[in-house]
Amino acid sequence: MKVNGIDYRTVWMEGTSVFFIEQNLLPFRFSIQEAKIHTDCCHAIRTMMVRGAGAIGAMAGFAMAQAALEAPASEYLPYLNEARLDIGSTRPTARNLFYAVEKVFVAAMESPAAAVAAAQGIADRDSADSEKIGEFGNRLIRDGMNIETHCNAGWLAFVDYGTALSPIYRAHSQGKKIFVYADETRPRNQGARLTAWELHQAGVPHTIIPDNAGAYLMSLGKIDMMIVGADRIAANGDVANKIGTLEKAIVAKEYGVPFYVAAPTSTFDAACAGGSLIPIESRSEDEILFQEGPTPDGRFEKILVCSPGSTAYNPAFDVTPAKYITGIITERGIITPGKTQIGQLLSM
Repeated sequence: MKVNGIDYRTVWMEGTSVFFIEQNLLPFRFSIQEAKIHTDCCHAIRTMMVRGAGAIGAMAGFAMAQAALEAPASEYLPYLNEARLDIGSTRPTARNLFYAVEKVFVAAMESPAAAVAAAQGIADRDSADSEKIGEFGNRLIRDGMNIETHCNAGWLAFVDYGTALSPIYRAHSQGKKIFVYADETRPRNQGARLTAWELHQAGVPHTIIPDNAGAYLMSLGKIDMMIVGADRIAANGDVANKIGTLEKAIVAKEYGVPFYVAAPTSTFDAACAGGSLIPIESRSEDEILFQEGPTPDGRFEKILVCSPGSTAYNPAFDVTPAKYITGIITERGIITPGKTQIGQLLSM
């Protein structure tokens, strides 16, 4: 995707360093940061400087490759095993992270160079898969459609193109007249800050809506389709995604609005039988109690926006049962969620 006329990926590796777009500063400041060692990558993932299933996966793969390059010959395997655990502990829900770490770890058993090649391959595949998801998803979008999305599953959340936004970008580039309703996505406002910024960069007509406005808009017939991303998809088609996705899916079912999930096959977890087995990350209550933004002089300031003395509960994800999902858009086609269909998809 282009920013100020320049093509960027969300995360990439040059030499022994990993470079990434610092998402916590967006949309107010566009900044490229450098992670020199694998623990820097861990910090970037944990603090959500890098976020989104595919981007996390690519960053984790590069971090594992960095660990292979860093490891002393005399302690090569112990060092790799420790790094593997450190990277895996950063975000427990995202399937792409574990997929990438394991793939690069196996390659590292051959050599550090093989680990770097494997990590680069994961990033390249993520970009290609996202582009294919856009091609398949675009077939669902008709001229004049109003589309709602939740959180950010655009190019910032992947290496490029994105998943939920990829079909939207493809439809827009083909001249289809579409309009996007972007949920703000509390508490970190990924929809209001990241999705809206992306859509503005791409010239896609859109507006930001409160998280609790979706049901009202659907009741008025103003939403024709909903597309979201996924952080992990279980073998039975249950989907873990950003908190608030479940209630959108339930409301969409009530009002007959098609509800699609867009995700590459690397997000599927064949070893996880159902959504109840997906680990749900619980994050700091400060993300709810405080908000951060720029001051007139360019500094970033955090302010309390909730009742002083109150506590907050902050689950980062919820699980949407397969019965609420119209279809899953993948790089191999669109499937109806279910154990048989997912098994066939993953065996292709």
